[in-house]
Amino acid sequence: MILDIVQYGHPVLRERCKPVEKIDDDLNKLVADMLETMVEAQGVGLAAPQVGIALRLAVVDVSHDPECISFLKVNGEDAELDSIMPLVFINPELELGDQREKDKEGCLSIRDVQADVNRPQSLKASLPQIDGSTLEIETDGLLARAIQHETDHLNGVLFIDRVSPATKISLKRKLKRLAAGG
Repeated sequence: MILDIVQYGHPVLRERCKPVEKIDDDLNKLVADMLETMVEAQGVGLAAPQVGIALRLAVVDVSHDPECISFLKVNGEDAELDSIMPLVFINPELELGDQREKDKEGCLSIRDVQADVNRPQSLKASLPQIDGSTLEIETDGLLARAIQHETDHLNGVLFIDRVSPATKISLKRKLKRLAAGG
C-alpha cells in the first residue's frame, strides 16, 4: 500500500525516533509499504518518520545505479550492490569516515528542494535486519550518503540542517512557504 509521505513542517520529522524493539507482522507490513512508497515516489531512501511513524526504521535502494559506489564490504567480505538491495534496517549505528564530499541531496519530505550537502564519503554501519541478523557494511558513494541521510531522519535531522549558512539563507523563504503548507 502506498503511504502518505509527510512534508516539511510536520513535527514527526524533528523527533528522535524510538528504537524498534519488536519485529512482528505489523512491522513487516510497514516495511513492505515503505518499499512500495519509496519506489512509487522515485526515491532512493525512506525513513519511518517520513510516513508519520517515529520508529528507527529505514529503507534504501540505490540499485538503479550500480556505479554509485567504489567499494562494498558486507560482514567483512567484498559484495555486490544488488546482493543487499533493497536495504532495510532498524536501529542503525554508524561510524563515519574522515574524508568529506559535497553532493546534491533532496528529500521526499521536502518537495522541490535540492542543495549541496557536505558529508563523510564513506562509512562503516552496523545495520540490524528485521530477520534478527545484523549487516556490517563498509561503503562509500551514494549508498553511504543515503544511509547517512535516512539515519539523520531517525534522529530528527533533515538534510537542510547540514547545508552551508549561505544556502540556508537562500532556502529560507521557500522552506517557510513549505512549512506553511504551500
